[in-house]
Amino acid sequence: MSKYLVSTTETYRVDSESEATRAIEEAKKDNSYTLSKYTNEHKERKSKGEVIDEYWKLTLTKNFNDIKEPNSIITVDYEVE
Repeated sequence: MSKYLVSTTETYRVDSESEATRAIEEAKKDNSYTLSKYTNEHKERKSKGEVIDEYWKLTLTKNFNDIKEPNSIITVDYEVE
């Protein structure tokens, strides 16, 4: 039995819009997958009407194989620092 990774969706928290834009551009240039979709949302946490935290939520959808005709076996490793 063969398993083929077709796509993944990764969600990141980044500190600035420029950091999110830079990550999107890097993802577009990566040849190991096709970036099929991305979103960049500004988020705020408030307490008693005041902003206590703000960040950008970056979501990247990466395609590795065509589901109808997969041709690459992909292995994903996660590292925690």
